[in-house]
Parts: sequence; C-alpha cells; structure tokens
Amino acid sequence: MVTITGFKKRTSEDGREFNVLLLQGDVELIQSKQSGRFYATAKTCTIPCTFNDPMCQGLIGRTLPGNIEKVACDPYDYHIPGTDEIISLAYSYYYDPIERTMEQEVFQLKTAA
Repeated sequence: MVTITGFKKRTSEDGREFNVLLLQGDVELIQSKQSGRFYATAKTCTIPCTFNDPMCQGLIGRTLPGNIEKVACDPYDYHIPGTDEIISLAYSYYYDPIERTMEQEVFQLKTAA
C-alpha cells in the first residue's frame, strides 16, 4: 500500500499547469553502509493527476494498492536539499499499482537470475 501525502503544481512543456500527487510507501529499515546502523525510511514518488487543488487536498491520507518501485534510468544530477552537495543518480522511483505477494517477489527474483 502507498499513502497520498500531498500534492504539488507542475508545468507541462507547453506551459499548462497540472497537479501531481505525492506518494509514500511503507516504512523500510535500511542499514547504513558507513556506520552499519539501521535507519527508517520510505520510498516516495509523484504521479500526475487531473484533479484540482481541493480534490487533491481531500485525497491526502488515503491509501492506494500497489508499491513504489526503484528502477534504473539514465544518470542525472541531484541536488541534496539543504546542502550544496550535488550527486549523480542512476535510478528513479515509480508507482506500480499492482500489489505483489512475497511469494511473487521471490519467484520473480529466482526466474530473473
């Protein structure tokens, strides 16, 4: 499940404004490569929508079936908010509305190897 946590305005290439919904996945525990300690995080992404501001505001807190998946993409520079640091990333996150069971995930990993 993913949760709608907010929305933002974006501008299309032809200058039209539209809204995107901010989605957040379940809490995950990740182990730091530097310290070895665990920290809690959640994957986030956006999806475009046709809803106006009041409708988007009303959707905040609702859950949707599916997951946020990490996918490989062409490298791009990312500015870390609150710092002057710019890093290069080669992945992005997208919303997949199809819920998968643990068995499906394991089976998919075995067949891909």
